[in-house]
Amino acid sequence: MCWGLVRSFRLRRLFPARRFSCCDNNAAAMKHLPYFCRGEVVRGFGRGSKELGIPTANFPEHVVDSLPPDLNTGIYYGWGSVANGGIHKMVMSIGWNPYYKNIKKSMETHLIHPFKEDFYGEMLSVVIVGYIRPEKSFDSLDSLISAIHRDIEEAKKRLDLPEFKRLKDDNFFNTDSKIMNGH
Repeated sequence: MCWGLVRSFRLRRLFPARRFSCCDNNAAAMKHLPYFCRGEVVRGFGRGSKELGIPTANFPEHVVDSLPPDLNTGIYYGWGSVANGGIHKMVMSIGWNPYYKNIKKSMETHLIHPFKEDFYGEMLSVVIVGYIRPEKSFDSLDSLISAIHRDIEEAKKRLDLPEFKRLKDDNFFNTDSKIMNGH
């Protein structure tokens, strides 16, 4: 489930002087941010924890399919919560992961917090607040892992800005609403 345009409009009125992205040249990403999504955590490709050492929580296809069609693929950052638990900083890859040559678009969320167990089947709620970079391929697995670590550090810094920190306390994280795409 995604809450998009209605919530984005409301938040832009609250923060008129601030752009919700770190990349001025990405108008498609900026016009949809912040973007609110909720969905059950499903099994992904199985690479996050095992191959990359960076666990990810994956949204089901119907959530990915509900993204605005002109939202650019790439690396985003924001806030996330599992099963109405704590709210944590996160980074998210939206796209086809060119290094792996995926044929299925995905939304892979890395919550910047250590979890003791997997949480497949739990409800994941996220607010995407900014864009870091477009997705790209890498010449090695080590290069990909290094880029992800840089993305995580960038997200941490950006989310400490007051205009983004405020979104951590949004009522979205305190409700089980079934609203989808702002309807």
